[in-house]
Amino acid sequence: MTATVTRTQCEIKDLALAPKGRQRIEWAGREMPVLRQIQARFAQEKPLAGLRLVACCHVTTKPPI
Repeated sequence: MTATVTRTQCEIKDLALAPKGRQRIEWAGREMPVLRQIQARFAQEKPLAGLRLVACCHVTTKPPI
């Protein structure tokens, strides 16, 4: 099997927000253990290998009350 890389044209509204986004992703990884579990499982099992998939997941990074 050969992997190919396809470049697509994207519009990024404000690239300066990337570092803050990375911080939020890292926060979610620390504070939401289920995300780490899913990541570890999928890295090992590779259940989506060979599929082309588009998804959107909204995670709100608000501290508990």
